[in-house]
Amino acid sequence: MKSEKISELTTSRLSVYLRCLNTLAAAGIKTVSSRSLAEQFNLNSAQIRKDLAYFGEFGVRGVGYFIEDLRRHITKILGLDTLHRVGIIGAGNLGSALANYNGFTQSNFEVVALFDNDKAKIGRSVGQAEITVYDVKKMERVMREKGIDVAVIAVPARAAQMVLNQLMAAGIKAVLNFAPARLRVRHGVKLKTVDLTISLESLSYFLASPQAAASVAQKPSRQAQRKSVRREEREL
Repeated sequence: MKSEKISELTTSRLSVYLRCLNTLAAAGIKTVSSRSLAEQFNLNSAQIRKDLAYFGEFGVRGVGYFIEDLRRHITKILGLDTLHRVGIIGAGNLGSALANYNGFTQSNFEVVALFDNDKAKIGRSVGQAEITVYDVKKMERVMREKGIDVAVIAVPARAAQMVLNQLMAAGIKAVLNFAPARLRVRHGVKLKTVDLTISLESLSYFLASPQAAASVAQKPSRQAQRKSVRREEREL
């Protein structure tokens, strides 16, 4: 692996590649070239090769990538070869829906606890997995006992910073935030915010400005096409 810092965009694309490889593996396909992978899943073959090159040499010239080997390597790179236990703070509609989401287990994440300050919810079980809702005041102890290493914030914006402070005090270093708020995080803690409103407003812009949408989808120039062809000639 190269010593230079790997961007979050790169790791996000690795997750996409892994999902695509899982699809190919399920179809019984054993090998794939970067070009074929790009064509099937609307990706960029040059970007695939560049991203993978950060972590080593995985392909075989004239053959391509062995899908099972590449899946195993990317799974390890992303740390998905280890089970991550997830705690969700906020047992409202969003928190309960996330707790019921089956897709987490496919990526080696397991929701093991919900937390809330509503006495009517504390002690109840949520979803088919019957995940217990704990008192948020006991969050640090429960997270330690259950080995939780990833937390999800699903509380109103006004309470999000206080919850994040509690999580950092409990030693949690990876937090996914759904609250529409700008949060202050200390060094050594990774915070990723998913703001659904911003995403919807971005879609609204494209609906209101079809010319802008068309310009994004325009075909590449002849020069870009020629460069792409030359890159493909050098690919695996």
